[in-house]
Amino acid sequence: MYAFRKPFTVATFADESFWGIDYKILLIIAQVIGYTLSKFIGIKVISEMKSGKRMLALVSFILFAEVSLLGFAITPAPYNILFLFLNGLPLGMVWGIVFSYLEGRKATELLGVILSSSFIVSSGAVKSVGKIVLDSFGFNEYWMPFITGLFFIIPLIFFAWLLEKLPKPTAEDTRLKVVRKPLDSAGRKKLFKEFSGPLILIVFFFMLLTALRDFRDNFAREIWDSLGYKDASIYSISEIPIAIIVLIILGVIGSISKNYKAFVYYHYVLFVSCLAVIISTYLFQYNEISALTWMIISGLGLYSCYVPFNGIFFDRMIATFKINGNVGFLIYIADAFGYLGSILILLYKNFGKGDISWLSFFTYALYILAFIGIFITLYSFYFFKAKKNKEQKINQLVYES
Repeated sequence: MYAFRKPFTVATFADESFWGIDYKILLIIAQVIGYTLSKFIGIKVISEMKSGKRMLALVSFILFAEVSLLGFAITPAPYNILFLFLNGLPLGMVWGIVFSYLEGRKATELLGVILSSSFIVSSGAVKSVGKIVLDSFGFNEYWMPFITGLFFIIPLIFFAWLLEKLPKPTAEDTRLKVVRKPLDSAGRKKLFKEFSGPLILIVFFFMLLTALRDFRDNFAREIWDSLGYKDASIYSISEIPIAIIVLIILGVIGSISKNYKAFVYYHYVLFVSCLAVIISTYLFQYNEISALTWMIISGLGLYSCYVPFNGIFFDRMIATFKINGNVGFLIYIADAFGYLGSILILLYKNFGKGDISWLSFFTYALYILAFIGIFITLYSFYFFKAKKNKEQKINQLVYES
């Protein structure tokens, strides 16, 4: 999916602007608006989708996105901005479809972490491919996204077919992780009402995480250039260690059979990750660590917080509290507002702090994110702890009576 969404961000579109806004920012905003709208649509569509329709929807969404990139290539600027909006519109629902194949299994965490780790590497990898298409194949910045996507269409269809061949959750999976069912409007309202306190704060935290992760991703070229790294390989070199470490950390938690214990451990990861972002950024500002080390540690902190909210945090939450529903609803609430935050941070950078460098903006935003994240993590931890204790007391009273 990233091959159809991210390659254009490696282009600079230098010295191009329309209506007083940098052309690249306009492209990113257009795509993210489409992606965000897709997430809001997905709150209903993904949570209600029947399993028999998943593969057709997945392949159709990808092909629509690729055709949109062709439209972007052949339409002159600024009119081609519309095609980046159309490109983002179907892609926002791809993640929910893919994760629906994995949820509700004993191995969901391991599979989910591998999937999530892959998109850490994928973003950098497809940018490297995109830069090679620019530098070695001679295509211009407008055709590069479409050409890059062509390389990945056949593999994507093949792997979508393999996903369709996955066996259904076993009886043991169902016992450990609860049966996952489509969630209608009444069910969605009931679920949100019961957990509204922590969910609102978690969504706000994820909104900041998504905005900053997206900013780091979309403007990686500008950030790395300002740090003195210009080689195409840096996009993969910096992300591979992050993916491996995130895979190990969350994979270990995924091996924990007790749902509540694993759910608590996710809160520990969030807390420590926020501290890592603060400490590494402080050390970088005072030249105690290199730029590459800082980007890896701060990136690790960002992704260690970001990845759990893409499904596995909510998967354990559903299993812990025996919620009658599915992960798709919770993922898409978080994602919808997350990408709305991404739009807002781009607009703020362009109109509110247009004079600040990409690097400085990113640095200060990391501090804000991490301090807010620590507060929300602590609140969430104590809320769910109190709820679990209350349930245990009720169960004990029922047992004794």
